[in-house]
Amino acid sequence: MKSTLVILVVGLSPSLVGAHTPHLKRLSQRGGAQPLTTVVPAVTCTVQSTLVTGLMPSEHGIVANGWYFRDMAEVLLWRQPNYLVQGEKIWEAGKRLNPEFTCAKMFWWYNMYSNADYSVTPRPNYLADGRKIPDCYSHPAGLRDTLQKELGMFPLFNFWGPKTSIKCSKC
Repeated sequence: MKSTLVILVVGLSPSLVGAHTPHLKRLSQRGGAQPLTTVVPAVTCTVQSTLVTGLMPSEHGIVANGWYFRDMAEVLLWRQPNYLVQGEKIWEAGKRLNPEFTCAKMFWWYNMYSNADYSVTPRPNYLADGRKIPDCYSHPAGLRDTLQKELGMFPLFNFWGPKTSIKCSKC
């Protein structure tokens, strides 16, 4: 079975892969790099759901980064359960075609409770006193502990939001 690596980097075009991205350059030279022709709306949750299902937003149901909950009259952003995405996922199709197929889905959205073999996604802990502690969700659950022992606490505040920086890649 051929191994495939998908790296989704928002805003990265082929012209930006070069001297400042030596690892990506080497990967693209060894294998292949394909720019994405995106869907509308071109937002994180919609695009990632299209990539993992091959379906259009009207079919997989993810048409924004937020959900309007009528019973609460409130928009909640960045929900994470995988079951919100309708349709067969690429790892499910892979397993159906070959029971030996494995998939690691790392840092994609809608990763919680996914049936991919391995997954890690940002998931802070919200404490009763209002603090937000950086953390992540993993499957299998022990993967989180192994990663934190090896690499330290997940750098949530440098991975996502106003303090995003290269620091989160320096593990």
